[in-house]
Amino acid sequence: MSAPNLASVATITAKTAVQAVGTSAAAIVTNSSSSGKVFKVNALYISNIDGTNNAEVNVDIYRSSTAYHIAKTIVVPADATLDVLSKSVYLEEGDALRLTANATSDLEAVCSYEELS
Repeated sequence: MSAPNLASVATITAKTAVQAVGTSAAAIVTNSSSSGKVFKVNALYISNIDGTNNAEVNVDIYRSSTAYHIAKTIVVPADATLDVLSKSVYLEEGDALRLTANATSDLEAVCSYEELS
């Protein structure tokens, strides 16, 4: 597992990932183990599209078979959006940014990130 030296980055590719958040942990962004890249996650928004019920979300970085939580059982009110990140986070090779909800079909996620190589 290595990451490029950020002082000598040759390419920055802007990306946006979207996903419905389910009750099983699922990656919205994955940096493969041999990518030769580092991913800079700039923004992660979770929207509750249910007009009546609150929902909870978990956000973690999954590394070496271990989940490290950024947010744990955070309530997203009905018809509201949660801005999860106050600062950027980096995903090294082999890392994944995963999302889990307590209810199906209530939450949607939008993630803005950059691939640096």
